[in-house]
Amino acid sequence: MIKKKISKILVPLDGSKNSQRGLEMAITLARECEAIITGVFSINVPSHSEFRGVGSVEKSFNEEVKKIMEEAKTLSAKNGIVFKERLMKGDPGYNIIKLAQGNEKFDMIVIGSRGRSSTKELFFGSVSNYVIHAAKIPVVVVK
Repeated sequence: MIKKKISKILVPLDGSKNSQRGLEMAITLARECEAIITGVFSINVPSHSEFRGVGSVEKSFNEEVKKIMEEAKTLSAKNGIVFKERLMKGDPGYNIIKLAQGNEKFDMIVIGSRGRSSTKELFFGSVSNYVIHAAKIPVVVVK
């Protein structure tokens, strides 16, 4: 018999089809477990980015992130799930692990197998691969 109850699920979002499938799987699990979902969007901003300070690019990007999070919140609400959102800056893989194992103590991570990054790994994206190996909590990878 399972003794640990899943009450908090972390779902990394980036607007890709795989992250959307990850969210849908998390919603299914959350319904079964009566859990809360936290969607995290991590913006990978290099310290010396050529886009730094370009207001129109940053504004457009922020609008896209807001849209992704609103769609996730709406889909969750339609399924009776509480959705919280987090926005972080820095390396996505590191930020996901830092959040998952930080003060909030998530029970599970549900992540798409590949996101929007330009680099393609053989089977998994670089972020999901990092999360699989670094997480100390269960990780569900959705293809």
